[in-house]
Amino acid sequence: MTKFVFVSNYLNHHQIPFCNAVCGLLRGDFFFIQTEPMEQERVTMGWKERSDIPYLRKYYEEPENCRELISSAKVVLFGGCDEECYISHRLQEGKPVIRYSERLYKTGQWKAVSPRGLKKKYHDHTRYRKQPVYLLCAGAYVPSDFHLVGAYPGKMRKWGYFPETRKYDVARLMEGKDSGRLLWAARFLDWKHPELPLRTAAYLKKRGCSFHLDMVGGGEMEKQAASLVEELHLQDVVTFHGYCPPEQVRSLMERAAVYLATSDRQEGWGAVVNEAMNSGCAVVGSSKMGAVPYLIRHRENGMIYRDGSPESLFRMTAELLENRELCRRLGQNAYQTVTTEWNGEKAAERLLGFCVRQQFLDAADILDTVDWESEPVSGPVSPAPVIPERKMYSVLTEAMEKRNQK
Repeated sequence: MTKFVFVSNYLNHHQIPFCNAVCGLLRGDFFFIQTEPMEQERVTMGWKERSDIPYLRKYYEEPENCRELISSAKVVLFGGCDEECYISHRLQEGKPVIRYSERLYKTGQWKAVSPRGLKKKYHDHTRYRKQPVYLLCAGAYVPSDFHLVGAYPGKMRKWGYFPETRKYDVARLMEGKDSGRLLWAARFLDWKHPELPLRTAAYLKKRGCSFHLDMVGGGEMEKQAASLVEELHLQDVVTFHGYCPPEQVRSLMERAAVYLATSDRQEGWGAVVNEAMNSGCAVVGSSKMGAVPYLIRHRENGMIYRDGSPESLFRMTAELLENRELCRRLGQNAYQTVTTEWNGEKAAERLLGFCVRQQFLDAADILDTVDWESEPVSGPVSPAPVIPERKMYSVLTEAMEKRNQK
């Protein structure tokens, strides 16, 4: 009997560190089942279709073998795929399934009143609330969305995406940064708001700050962004790099002092936040990005601005440029957050430990280096609180104020 199978749309560089760690901790008894080829847009962005990984299996090439692996595994982790057919038989048989999901209602929780939508959510999720099915919440707004449909009560855990975690000499990393360098990296889409870093640059220039903004990516709003640079007279302080491979993006992050994460609620997670923090950047992140409330502790390891309030983004960015000591401290703390807690290796240990505590796996199934008896209180696989999205920003900032008062 296979111990652990991970089923998702395709294997990418945000999942490989976690998968490698799980495979190692299970002594190789692990498979990743890819349900579809990687989409061309991702390939254009520099993502690579991997075929050199021994635990990778492709459902569309060997369906019978993959179906058997899914059916017979002790534990199946499932997410990133809309087709329930891959796990429907397993769910009906009451076998353990751990799902991971970004938020259900990226464009508004008002959609929860749709009768058709509620019927599907009941079919896919709510009816299994008493079975050995748990939810890993890839974003801080996921628990609120699933709470609206009555799914996974008391069975939701914090989760995310876990790109490569790099280990640096922290002092050397911080010394190599350009204190006036800002970075934004994303597709040029309306919900990622490429106009916001440019309007931030206009504010900073008017304020007399010394800085330069690097913009990485491409997409449907490229021409609008280029026109905005001319309109705001930013040609001397903005560089467009186009799409860059992940390695080049990380190099830019290592040089940048501040990273701007400006996506709105449609950004389920946002793995660039992990990468920027790992690179020692002080991140100024939108409160509605899924990753931000989980990864950033406001004014301790980054800053959180209220989504829809660009003025707060402008002010926080200016403060970091003008207060180099604060910027450096937040960047160092960001690095520690990723290297000690929010990384693929830690997530793998905690998830396998959770599986042992739930008796999905035996303690003998995993290496004895895993502390499976301890319940995490923060970070990956810790309990995911249900926080209404309208209260999220106040919860985050009030927590910061209370810590500062102590």
